[in-house]
Amino acid sequence: MTNPSLIPEIKITRREFIRKTTRGLAGVGTGLATLSIAPLFQWDPAQASETPSLRLTLEKNPTLKVLRWHGFVKNDETTWTILTQKWEQVTGGKVITDYLPWKNVRTRAAMEAFIGAGHDIILGWYDDPHLYPDKLVDVTDVATYLGKKFGGWYPVCEVYGKRNGSEQWIALPIGITGICMNYRKSWVKEAGYDVLPDQIDEFLKCCRKLKDYGHPTGFSLGHAVGDATTWTHWWLWSFGGKAVEKDGKTIAINSPETIMALETARELHETMMEGVETWMDPRNNQAFLAGGISLTPNGSSILYASKNKFPDIYHDLGVMNCPTGPVKHPAELSMISQAFIFRHSPFPNAAKHFLAFMLERSQYSRWIAETGGYITQPLRNYYDLPVWKSDPRMTPYRECVKRMLWNGYAGPLGTASAALMSEYVVVDMFADVCTGRKTPRNAARYAENQIRKFYRSPASKG
Repeated sequence: MTNPSLIPEIKITRREFIRKTTRGLAGVGTGLATLSIAPLFQWDPAQASETPSLRLTLEKNPTLKVLRWHGFVKNDETTWTILTQKWEQVTGGKVITDYLPWKNVRTRAAMEAFIGAGHDIILGWYDDPHLYPDKLVDVTDVATYLGKKFGGWYPVCEVYGKRNGSEQWIALPIGITGICMNYRKSWVKEAGYDVLPDQIDEFLKCCRKLKDYGHPTGFSLGHAVGDATTWTHWWLWSFGGKAVEKDGKTIAINSPETIMALETARELHETMMEGVETWMDPRNNQAFLAGGISLTPNGSSILYASKNKFPDIYHDLGVMNCPTGPVKHPAELSMISQAFIFRHSPFPNAAKHFLAFMLERSQYSRWIAETGGYITQPLRNYYDLPVWKSDPRMTPYRECVKRMLWNGYAGPLGTASAALMSEYVVVDMFADVCTGRKTPRNAARYAENQIRKFYRSPASKG
């Protein structure tokens, strides 16, 4: 159920929001409504397998307004609606779901946090909830319940879900869009390789040969929430580069490791299709399915889309986890979506119940299966769901959550890391070098100055 009229028009620039947020937004509309003493949902043992056993007293006649991103694969929104209706039938509540383009969710959620009104639940990206932790409902009880029931959260999910420096959960990682290499097997063989190399040095050589044979690669360098953000961080971290040290104060971007990452990225860019500098999230999918590129980092949507519409590509499609670099271990960033509840919601318990319900096995396993594994598991027990064994090319996606770091690595999550992400500082650093606008050293220095604005650190030694 979608009702765009519920989304108010608020005029504020992204830079103005970042400036206000990093000063600390607090105190607007944070009061909770009084809870009804009579729960709407009585705990029927016959429904126990399909509803959370977490004891929550639901408010009277809850109507939840949910804001989330548009589904990237066909069955996502359809399945989400079916599961939402199931919750409505179980509880007698109502859910109104609004969908926005990926890049707009972060800004909309920030506006609502700022004014203290709007949606009850947000499905946002990465460390969005760490921009305004004081505006969010504590969901530690739900996270603890789900973790105990389903084998625990993966470590990176704990980093994202918990407020920095505490054991308090301010968000529930709802799922990860795993990023793997999608490639044309026949073209890789034409370039002289049986499979795509899993080490960056050989991977780069393979990309050069693919280009020589008329099969360019495709890596987004535009302001793409998923594609550009994930591959540039993977490349940076794989060479040992990072934005900030563990202390969250020492800016580390201007380092020999970063320079090496940028220099090799420039070589990679020479193998790419023209125009990648403007690619947004759908563009690499389109180029791959049109036969224009030989490989690209992506979620399972290419596998999903090609199955019925592009059978030649479907049968020629190979999938593997991202190659490792000089650090000799996986250092990836996949898209993580987090669900969080605003304190301005008059139905915080109903919102908690809804999210717990959606993460229960009967609902969550269906969502993963119906999206063709485009959503991957944040909880360990979902590692063995049948969907991951339905096709060998699906299996690498379930590994992504174990191979990923967090944006802002190696520092903590917070307003600074969120600002760094939303301003595309790392993406622009790579784009500047790949397009020749800056040398690697100048690009690293510029990024250093940008990052310092967010972290307010003394000058680093670089």
